[in-house]
Formats: sequence, structure tokens, C-alpha cells
Amino acid sequence: MAEYFSGDWLELREPHDAAARDEMLAVKLSAALPARPRIMDLGAGTGALLRWLGLYIGRPQAWILVDADPQLIERAFDTIAERAEQMGWKVTSPGRGVLLVHTPRGAWRVEGLVADLRDAPANLPLHSVDAVVNTALCDLVSEPWLERMAAACVARKIPFYAALNVTGPARFIPPHRADAWVTRGFLRDQARDKGFGGRALGHAAPAAIARAFTAQGYVVEHSPSPWKIPRAFDMMVGELAMGCAEAALRQERREAWRIEDWADARAAQAEQQRLSASVPHMDVLALPGG
Repeated sequence: MAEYFSGDWLELREPHDAAARDEMLAVKLSAALPARPRIMDLGAGTGALLRWLGLYIGRPQAWILVDADPQLIERAFDTIAERAEQMGWKVTSPGRGVLLVHTPRGAWRVEGLVADLRDAPANLPLHSVDAVVNTALCDLVSEPWLERMAAACVARKIPFYAALNVTGPARFIPPHRADAWVTRGFLRDQARDKGFGGRALGHAAPAAIARAFTAQGYVVEHSPSPWKIPRAFDMMVGELAMGCAEAALRQERREAWRIEDWADARAAQAEQQRLSASVPHMDVLALPGG
């Protein structure tokens, strides 16, 4: 069973993702794309990457939002339309499952594809796109899965952009006596099989992406993209803490009482706006060489 992420969680993290992603890598990706690029977003969720990256591309573009959950794709369409209208942009639907966002710099064509990424890339129409992009995906997949995806991109000489690969555990302030137990459990859980045919890459994802693509002549760049969540964002930091506790509990059952005590304390601190957090991430861009 592959990992599942709720639309509410994806919506909650969107502004933090947007603040963390490296802008220069987005600019370099845009420069490497054709005049009217076609982009495939793997594990697109609610379409947050489109809403961020589309502005850097800044010209007519077409997107295929790929997700295993049809409800998330439906929510993505609704959110894209809502945000576009807030910007004063016209939105039309020329056909079933297609959305056109009419921006001042050209139209964005958006369509959805329900597909199980465990079977990727064999079940994806990579022949029809100019780039493959994703957010917070590659730390979940296995190295064999990543190698297959890299081979498919290299065969078509298309860029691969992976944003916000988590590279370590969250750090919460103020400290707590059970932090070490939660961190140990989180790191163990990060490496479990997430449904992609083997041990998840976890914090090793950026290095694995570099190996897979440089071996095929690609040029790979990376940049830190950490979350820095201040105390004022009590809902986000509280949800993050609960997620870390759940992950730790899956691996440290003998120390459940310590982790549950930690979770209770963190929930109270978040509610009182006394909790802040940071999470290390890395953005990676692989471009065809030559």
C-alpha cells in the first residue's frame, strides 16, 4: 500500500512548501523547457506545485497532474480555478477533465491522470511531456523505482525536478526529554517500504537522484529547501508534530509511553503558540547534458 496524504494536510503545507522551494532551480528548469512546455507532475495532490512553478515558467504551458486519488485531482482542479479567479484570471473548461487558466502571459492547460505511481513509469505517457516534476515524492520511493524513472526520462532527454525531499528529522523548539526517541523512530520509519518496491530512500534521495542521472550524462544541481515554521503557525506545527509522533510510534512501540507524552506536550505547546519547528529538505534538478 503506497502512502496516502490528505488534501487538508497538503493544503496546510502549501505556503511552507512555496516559501522553501529554491527559486533559482525553478528558473533554470524554465530556461531548459521549450516555448510551450508540457509538464507531468507526479503525486500532484492538490496542484500546489503547478500554482508555484507555473509562475516561474511564465508562458503558455500544459500540465498533467498524476495522482492515485481521483478525489485529490478533483480538489486540485477546484483549487486551481479558485486561486486563478482570486488573481483575476479567467478559467474555462473546454472539455471533460480539462481546465484552461487564462493568465496574462498565456493559457495554462491542466488535465488529470489517475494512476498508481507504484507502476510508474510504465503506466505514464512520458512520450508526450517535456519535463517530469514532483514534490516530496522521492524520499518515499525505492532506489529501483527511481532508477526506472531516471532511465525513462533519459530515454526521452527530458528534465527531472524533485522538490522538497526530506533529508532529516524535524527539530522542535523548545526541546523535550523524549526528542531523541521520536527522532530515532522517525528515521527508522522514513526508511521503511512505502509501497514502491523496496526500502524507501528517505534522506538519501538527493544522492540517489544524482547517481541515477549523472550516470546517464545528466547535469544535476541541488539546493537546500528547509521548512522554517514559526510559533504563530500553531496548526501547521501541531500537525507536523503529530505526524512525527505517529511515525515514531510505528517503530518504537516499547517506548510508546514516552512518545505519547511527547505528543501531548507538543500539542499543548502548539495550541499555546509556544512551539516552532524546522525540517531539512533538498530540491534537485536533473537536466540533460550537452
